[in-house]
Amino acid sequence: MCGRFAVTLPSDAMARLFEAVPANTLPDVPNFNVCPTNAVHTVSFDGEARRLAPMRWGFIPHWYKKPNDGPLLINARAETVAEKPAFRAACRERRGIIVASGFYEWTRDGDTRLPWYITRSDGSPLAMAAIWQDWTPREGGETLRTAAIVTTGANAPMSQIHHRMPVILAPGDYALWLGEQGKGAAALMRAAPDDALVWHRVATEVNSNRAAGAQLIDPVDA
Repeated sequence: MCGRFAVTLPSDAMARLFEAVPANTLPDVPNFNVCPTNAVHTVSFDGEARRLAPMRWGFIPHWYKKPNDGPLLINARAETVAEKPAFRAACRERRGIIVASGFYEWTRDGDTRLPWYITRSDGSPLAMAAIWQDWTPREGGETLRTAAIVTTGANAPMSQIHHRMPVILAPGDYALWLGEQGKGAAALMRAAPDDALVWHRVATEVNSNRAAGAQLIDPVDA
């Protein structure tokens, strides 16, 4: 799964990288502790152009009466995303890319949770496959654009830390995933190559969702 990540790339650099038109209301960067329900930088395609806009990290099914009316859906499993009632329409029609610099996972040493910070081995930003949809309260009010990260079984090296990982898209896959090149996106929902990611241990301060600061991604002795 992916339950926390960091974003350090400036928004204008993201827009250039993904050839997307940026919104005026993008989240502040850097953010070294992006948590569920935060607004996240998300690329989508509206039929005319790619857009870089904020979305709430936490997909809200249309039948929820309020955002916390059921489980917080921050991840969608690649194996079932096309079948689950909450996700299947979005999987067909509303795919996006959530941008990150790296994400966190945890192992355990007894009762202690040990955090690891995971990045691309080439230093590039992570393009995490996502699905999204708009949700409006039944009694009226502000519409929320919400998203979930698509995850898959971990590759062999990553399985040392966690059995799941985000689906990470290569630049050549962006157009297909975003729906610009017709059908076939299901083939992209696979683990990244074994050499795609690297990681290092970070301080346990990141175990708190209130922690902040660049020191959260600094390596510490394993």
